[in-house]
Amino acid sequence: MTTQVLRFVELSDEDRKETGRLGKLGKGDRVEVRVKRRTGPDQTLSLPRDATALIEALLGHLLEGDRVAVLTEDQELSPNDAAGILGVSRPLVVHRMETGQLPFRYVGKHRRAKLKDVLVLKTKIDAQRAAMEALAGDAEDLKKRYGA
Repeated sequence: MTTQVLRFVELSDEDRKETGRLGKLGKGDRVEVRVKRRTGPDQTLSLPRDATALIEALLGHLLEGDRVAVLTEDQELSPNDAAGILGVSRPLVVHRMETGQLPFRYVGKHRRAKLKDVLVLKTKIDAQRAAMEALAGDAEDLKKRYGA
């Protein structure tokens, strides 16, 4: 498996204005992609329904001004890329790898973790954060009610 660099794409304000909006696609709607080649004949691809939903979501995010990256679940990420997804520091990602919380493999001297494993860890981290916020809210409520 080759490791690809995580690359985010975003549209400029000008590109977003020029592109316009894609209305919500209906059940029977189809999406075709037309490739206009500088040399050679143009090509038109008709996309399957699942790909259409992905394209709709992708365009929606890009047109809202979001940065977007397309990855496969088996995509291997560097600790820096994983840190960006998890919202934590790179050293903390390395620590989680070394303690077994995030499976990884070495490619030469470099650590690589699969996107699906990073997303599983993100779900756990998000659940822990939500629980801590709820606990802090409860403690604040108790302090207000009882002055403790």
